[in-house]
Amino acid sequence: MGERKDNTTRTVAIQGERGSFSHAAVLELLGTDWMPQPHATFESAFQAVVGGAAARALIPVENSLAGSIHENYDRLRALPLHIIGEAQLRIRQCLIARPGSTLGVIRRVASHPVALAQCRKFFADRPNVEAIATYDTAGSVMDLLRDGPATQAAIGPALAASLYGGQILLESIEDDPENYTRFLLLAREPAVTGAASKTSLVFTMKNIPGALHRALGAFASRGADLAKIESRPLRGQPWEYAFYLDVLGDPKGAVAAAIEELRGLCHELRVLGSYPAAGIPVDEVKSR
Repeated sequence: MGERKDNTTRTVAIQGERGSFSHAAVLELLGTDWMPQPHATFESAFQAVVGGAAARALIPVENSLAGSIHENYDRLRALPLHIIGEAQLRIRQCLIARPGSTLGVIRRVASHPVALAQCRKFFADRPNVEAIATYDTAGSVMDLLRDGPATQAAIGPALAASLYGGQILLESIEDDPENYTRFLLLAREPAVTGAASKTSLVFTMKNIPGALHRALGAFASRGADLAKIESRPLRGQPWEYAFYLDVLGDPKGAVAAAIEELRGLCHELRVLGSYPAAGIPVDEVKSR
């Protein structure tokens, strides 16, 4: 039976406040019918779906400049959730201030440490401006507009300025315009694979010569395109690793055959989800 389309079931857990880049990714992927549910930590956002407090979670897993968010890869393996979609969001950092403020009076700028690091040139050009690390981009905008001084600003998405009534002093102040974050849409049930064009999986195997070569060969011999490979150390097992793969292609064809061959080589193998790759409309994803 399909989900009821009401505010109770159409909730998406995100890390950060409304107006964050995660909220912007919800709007891009799911539109305005789904309600973002803010959480202070990634762990809380994951657990909201596991426990049924939210129907979905939209979680960042990698940035094109900063790399992978390793703690979230670990949670994908540890928790009983399924990937049912993905989004790739262009990250545009804005300098946001209280209405009436001007660039010349700004002396402190707050934001998440990653956002601050993405705007190093802005601070290098303004040595009299102090960077202040906070827990969230949108949260720093929200706090500023609530009771911050006119001499303080925040770095965050334009969406946060719109939601909280901030004034954008500068747009796109990030150092590198090729700044994208990939988000995964998670649910308790797997997606129907009719529109799927990407499959993610995680596996472990013995650390012996040639093991990984044989594992990847299951895909290479069938012409399957590996979009990503990520390794993570196994806790309590020094020098043993879990490997994450993203594979492009029809999950019912050569990809399925490759996974079955790989299964025979592994200690553990779990398909995390088959889903539409970014760019395919998410409304084609339907839960069982």
